[in-house]
Amino acid sequence: MQGTGKEVTIVMIEDDEGHARLIEKNVRRAGVNNPILPFTDGTSALDFILGKDRTGEGNKSNYLLILLDLNLPDMSGIDILEKIKTNPHTKRLPVVILTTTDDEGEIQRCYDLGANVYITKPVEYDSFANAIRQLGLFFSVMQIP
Repeated sequence: MQGTGKEVTIVMIEDDEGHARLIEKNVRRAGVNNPILPFTDGTSALDFILGKDRTGEGNKSNYLLILLDLNLPDMSGIDILEKIKTNPHTKRLPVVILTTTDDEGEIQRCYDLGANVYITKPVEYDSFANAIRQLGLFFSVMQIP
């Protein structure tokens, strides 16, 4: 998975170690060998994505794909999604929601905030692999200014 010749780093924000291992295994089985940076809480993930100053400028030249759980120990994934999508430097980053919640209202809210894909856990391998492949195609045509 590459974006305009630059390698894409997958940022996985998932506090459940078993789910994190399963997600990584499925990403690898889908033929994606990009680096995966795991985070178990929202604060450290946002420190990486937006920087400690929360300006987002530090990552503006990096290609990131964010795999985001909505149920985290320190903050809601919806808050993280909103912070990423309202920041001018990170608003175009693709975000895949991976969560146990299949509440229609929450799903719609995530899409309204700019989520690219919403996948309900436990992850059904074929749909997950298909979504990851589609994101690979998405990355091949995506332009980040």
